[in-house]
Amino acid sequence: LLIFFISLFFGFRILHLLNLLPAFFIMLLIAVSFVGLGVALASRMEDIHGFQLVMNFIIMPIFFLSGALFPLEGLPGWLAKISYIDPLTYGVDALRGVLVGSFSFSLALDLTILLVFSLLMVAIATYLFNRCEV
Repeated sequence: LLIFFISLFFGFRILHLLNLLPAFFIMLLIAVSFVGLGVALASRMEDIHGFQLVMNFIIMPIFFLSGALFPLEGLPGWLAKISYIDPLTYGVDALRGVLVGSFSFSLALDLTILLVFSLLMVAIATYLFNRCEV
């Protein structure tokens, strides 16, 4: 919320205030997806230091290839193909589309991929967490 208000100060404008509701839903889907990923990985790790290393190794490429920092259209073909299998790419696209009206993919595709990835990660995390021993 703080970042949102700061961004308004720097000139960010959303299309309509009602677009904040779907934006929060999209952020919830993104959060559930990556919490599921984190729990799944944590269930397989022996110590916290290994978990932090693995999470940084996974999250950094996911974030950099999502289109949040630079447009995907400028990527070389092979790197663009990798970014298309990144679920965060669709979350960033959905947020950008809902808030400022600039979609690279359709909203239906973005939400479908996010929802499927969220359900898959939660299912895997639940299974692995139930099997881990303390």
